[in-house]
Amino acid sequence: MEDEVDRLVAAWRRERPDLDVEPLEVLSRVSRLARHLDRARRLAFSEHQLEPWEFDVLTALRRAGTPYQLSPGQLLTQTLVTSGTMTNRIDRLAKKGLVERLPDPSDRRGVLVRLTDTGRDRADQSLAGLLAQERAILGELSQAQRAELAGLLRQLTAPFDNVPG
Repeated sequence: MEDEVDRLVAAWRRERPDLDVEPLEVLSRVSRLARHLDRARRLAFSEHQLEPWEFDVLTALRRAGTPYQLSPGQLLTQTLVTSGTMTNRIDRLAKKGLVERLPDPSDRRGVLVRLTDTGRDRADQSLAGLLAQERAILGELSQAQRAELAGLLRQLTAPFDNVPG
């Protein structure tokens, strides 16, 4: 079975035989897969009237466990956005009734962001939709192949995820 990356690599080997284009065989496929995954995610989220960033914030709160609340700083850490961006996102989610702001009992000046029941339902439903999309994407791989691929990708991504600062 040939794919677009095979054709791209063959063309570069023909045009630039002096270069080792072997990295393209892996990383171009990862890049193409990321684009397909992004489309699938957007579709899964749109079926539940969510944008990808909304899903990120709601599921960060959902993963926190009962009572499904985090400080804005904790949300920043989990979603990798600036404080100004997070403030805007919390405002927009609160306006939709998906989160609420509460005073932080341990810090008089602080607030906590809590998932509402509606927000929790939306997070759960959109996660289920996302997992169905992702299962379909991985459908051609056996369980053993998925485990092997997950391990190989972990080896590639761990150095980026574990950079201090």
